[in-house]
Amino acid sequence: MKALRFENTGSLDGLAIQEIPKPIAKPGEVLVRVKAAAVNPSDIKNVLGRMRETTVPRTPGRDFAGIVEHGPSALSGQSVFGSGGNLGFGRNGSHAEFVVVPENAVLPMPKGFTFEQSAAIGVAYMTAWAALVKAAQLQPGESVLILGTTGAVGSAAARIAHKRGARVLGTVRKSAEIANASTLPVDLWIDLETTELAKGAREATDGKGADVVFDLVGGPMFEKCLAALAWRGRQVAISSSPDPRVGFNLVDFYHNESRLLGVDSLKLSFEETAEILRSLTPGFESNEFLPPEVIAFPLAEGPKVYREMHESRLKAKVVLKP
Repeated sequence: MKALRFENTGSLDGLAIQEIPKPIAKPGEVLVRVKAAAVNPSDIKNVLGRMRETTVPRTPGRDFAGIVEHGPSALSGQSVFGSGGNLGFGRNGSHAEFVVVPENAVLPMPKGFTFEQSAAIGVAYMTAWAALVKAAQLQPGESVLILGTTGAVGSAAARIAHKRGARVLGTVRKSAEIANASTLPVDLWIDLETTELAKGAREATDGKGADVVFDLVGGPMFEKCLAALAWRGRQVAISSSPDPRVGFNLVDFYHNESRLLGVDSLKLSFEETAEILRSLTPGFESNEFLPPEVIAFPLAEGPKVYREMHESRLKAKVVLKP
């Protein structure tokens, strides 16, 4: 079968389409013919050697949608999607014609979704759910400030927070971006070009600050997010770019009794990921949780797609189609 492969980490130059043996499903596993597989930023970081879990040689790819070719009779021939576990890091991933995953890693595709849409929802939605629901335990009536609202994870987070009855505060780097995010259930936008983050958050909450801050940016925004927290607020961090080291006023932190939580979606097992996606499926099927805008490329163009994404030349959610 054809698969996107890298023999060593550290550069995208080594990415290439190779012919490798078709995988064989063991007992408790399923063989899926991949119809679409999303490319996530973590896939690119994987090839660049920024993921400690990765072993080589490796086929990358975390999200997938396809048809079960071999497995239990109840699953055989079914259209499924999935993500999670060590897919693409410690075991060969979905950027190939076939992928083998545990039986409990696959779910029926959401009704009304295409293969491309099903492949595009995994990492973004499971990360947002793990951050807001599992880690922060967001409650109805609370306010949540999402930094990086218009991205794939931020958009998913806004929809999940709204569904849970929270008041959603979104951020944009310039006001012109708000028009392109009109479908998001954001109660109030903070334009970071004209408004300091903490000031905007406190003005939007009668001086209280946000109960939960979801920081998808990190770096110099980390301390600004902390300053936007309400008393005993929870800040969830999932990103460290561009600099993994940050600083903040520890006195202000403990006087505010702030909570700092880290979430790494790579730590979610196949079973945990499937549980999250199963919880989200009713929202997908009711159109409360919309898939992102998708642009599809042939698998053969995988190396080119990785480079263009790394250079920020592709804005929509990218999927590869074998």
